[in-house]
Amino acid sequence: MGRKGQGLAVLIVSTLAFTVCFMVWMMFGVIGIPIKTNLGLNATEFGLLTATPVLTGSLIRVPLGMWTDKYGGRIVLFTLMICCVLPIYLISHATAFWHFLVLGLFVGLAGGSFSVGTPYVARWFSRERQGFAMGIYGAGNSGAAVNKFVAPALLVAFGWTMVPQVYAAVMLLTAIIFWLFSHADPAHLVDSKITWREQLQALKDPKVWKLCQYYSIVFGGYVALSLWMVQYYVGEFGLSIQTAALLAACFSLPGGVLRAVGGWFSDRFGAHAVTWWVLWLSWVALFILSYPQTDFTVTTVNGAKSFHIGLNVYVFTALVFILGIAWAFGKASVFKYISDEYPQNIGVISGIVGLAGGLGGFVLPIMFGALMDLTGIRSSAFMLMYGVVWVSLIWMYFTEVRGTHLIHTLDARR
Repeated sequence: MGRKGQGLAVLIVSTLAFTVCFMVWMMFGVIGIPIKTNLGLNATEFGLLTATPVLTGSLIRVPLGMWTDKYGGRIVLFTLMICCVLPIYLISHATAFWHFLVLGLFVGLAGGSFSVGTPYVARWFSRERQGFAMGIYGAGNSGAAVNKFVAPALLVAFGWTMVPQVYAAVMLLTAIIFWLFSHADPAHLVDSKITWREQLQALKDPKVWKLCQYYSIVFGGYVALSLWMVQYYVGEFGLSIQTAALLAACFSLPGGVLRAVGGWFSDRFGAHAVTWWVLWLSWVALFILSYPQTDFTVTTVNGAKSFHIGLNVYVFTALVFILGIAWAFGKASVFKYISDEYPQNIGVISGIVGLAGGLGGFVLPIMFGALMDLTGIRSSAFMLMYGVVWVSLIWMYFTEVRGTHLIHTLDARR
């Protein structure tokens, strides 16, 4: 098999592996609902339950990116998947809240697979095709949607304990397939003389922090809402878990699959242009989603009249579908930034940026729950995300857009 064939094989099996890892990572977004009922959890505790796997999946990303640079993505990703099999299975035997939290920390390691596969896949392709390749790999985010199809079916047919048992078997089988059909290239390894301290010097670069902010929205927000959306549909619109999961997939599926299209757009139009429009589209969609169900009475010349304003399930689903598409493009464009500006250090930078995105996915569900317990307003989750997008738009304007306009003006005068 030639190098082109090896690269294609690596892309296919790595995307499969990442899809399964992401499916496992999002597991509590569905099985957390019956667990919440059984344990009598409030919204904040439910947010903590769903977010716990995201914490370890985020914190492990930087060391995993470094190990990928030094030892190669094939061995690192295979080992990571094998280490997750037993904790996934043990979730089916958990009975107390702290059991789920502790096991969730170990299961969350699967979420670190992104910072392994991104540099592993990217180095098999030329620079002009890396955005598209990383976009295809990143489409493994659609594992969040796969979880919403598979987990409810297993839950209804056999009970929630069957979900982690099946997922453990799928993870083991996928790890074996990945090992059999993937490849390694010693030329992709970073000089072993480079120390962790030297690699972490990237944190001194303000551009890295800006990319972290962008990714905390398009990825962190995606993870958080993927975990939150099923119970939101159940609570807000009174749907069954199966119907809620199906509609929630309208957000998760395009948010994962269309990442490859976002990679193509980023290659063609540039990371900056794509990210800028993604943020604006997110701002508009989140503004509308933030409006709570409202009943009010107006005194008219004919007496008092009552009105109701609020999104119905169809408009809500259409808006989150648009939001999912926007964030799919945004996830790809942020990593196009990385491959353009840090071609020799993709593993470390992607690990740092991925860490920020993952931490967003950890903190946001807890904040969603806390806000709902505090205010009683479910759409407060979207209000919070709306504010975060505002910060990124302002930051991007002053650091990129404003300077670009000035440069173009000066060039025109010359």
